[in-house]
Amino acid sequence: MKFKIPAALYYRQYFYVWLGLLISMAGSNMQLAAIHWHIRELTGAPDPLALGGIGLARILPVIVFSLIGGAVADSYSRRGILFITQTVLGLQALVFAYLTFFGQLEIWHIYVLTAIQASVVSFDLPARQALIPNLVPREVLPSAFSVSSIAFNTGALIGPVLGSIVIDRQGLGWVYLLNSLSFFAVLLALFFIGPVHQEKNDESKINISAMWDGVKFIFHKKLILSSMIMDFFATFFASANTMMPIIARDILRVGVVEYGWLTMSQSAGSVIAGLIISQIKVIKKQGYVFLISIVSFGLATIWFGMVDSLGLALVALGIIGAADTVSTIIRNTMRQLQTPDKIRGRMTSINQVFFMGGPQLGEVEAGLVAASFGVPFAIISGGVGTIIAAGLIVWKWPVLLNYQGEHSAPD
Repeated sequence: MKFKIPAALYYRQYFYVWLGLLISMAGSNMQLAAIHWHIRELTGAPDPLALGGIGLARILPVIVFSLIGGAVADSYSRRGILFITQTVLGLQALVFAYLTFFGQLEIWHIYVLTAIQASVVSFDLPARQALIPNLVPREVLPSAFSVSSIAFNTGALIGPVLGSIVIDRQGLGWVYLLNSLSFFAVLLALFFIGPVHQEKNDESKINISAMWDGVKFIFHKKLILSSMIMDFFATFFASANTMMPIIARDILRVGVVEYGWLTMSQSAGSVIAGLIISQIKVIKKQGYVFLISIVSFGLATIWFGMVDSLGLALVALGIIGAADTVSTIIRNTMRQLQTPDKIRGRMTSINQVFFMGGPQLGEVEAGLVAASFGVPFAIISGGVGTIIAAGLIVWKWPVLLNYQGEHSAPD
């Protein structure tokens, strides 16, 4: 099959945003991997609860600010919101760098700065995802979300590898500094795309009524609601990424460079899957493909929990990433196609609670289970839980399994 440039990249505004996102995501994932490694160094011993606490620091601000962030994205310029959020995120990374360079960073600093970051992302993510349908025609949305996934996962692929090399040769402070500089790429992209048309909330107000409209919309759309619940439980049970430093140092007995390979291997599988999907014009029987990808995600997680060699761990993580990307592209396209532009920010903000709540609370759950029964058991039981949850959700909402794409009958 001859490779074709994805259709979305022919649209200038989208291309600039996509390129900025690619660079920024590489920096953000450098920092994410560095934070997990930093906690493992500060604790001086395997401490699943300390690593799992990061999930709690990320999800609490999302629960508090998410609905507000969605209403803001529907009432004000999404491009303007991103100018503000990306600037604040860059400053947050700069504070990380300062405290690390001067030897003042403690675990509580990491939790507080992570909570600040999550608060800002509560406004950033609804604006960013709702902006994409404003940059490309409706028929190009599947392509746009596919290549957005490629940018996200390429950043997640490159970031940990570069981060592990920088940590090994220069130290943790330089990772945080480089991440702060990476946000300039998004700011430049936002400058060059110029004004973006969007359908704003009719009342242009941020109040309880506007937020409640988003909640009501979700609960009246069984397809969107069931996909969000599926997303939550799959990532809740199978989230053990924060355990990766313990897996690397204490189970596989490898160093920081190999830790970088482990962290990026899931993204490698994601990039490959994203490239393949970007070449497919129409995905048939999307509901069945969605379910198969979730079950494959769970099975690969079980396998990952059982392996004791670096090579097999890398393969298992690659399959996890590929399966997750297939489900992500289908569910993101599904939700955006079935949501009017004037309420997209609020829909995305509610989805953010499920999308981020699952993995972040899952990290807390994984930390508690790992502390009681060991890291391998936490991972294996998570994979089993994912498969069981997928079966129950499809049984409860068969509309999800019957989804055929844009031409599906409305639920």
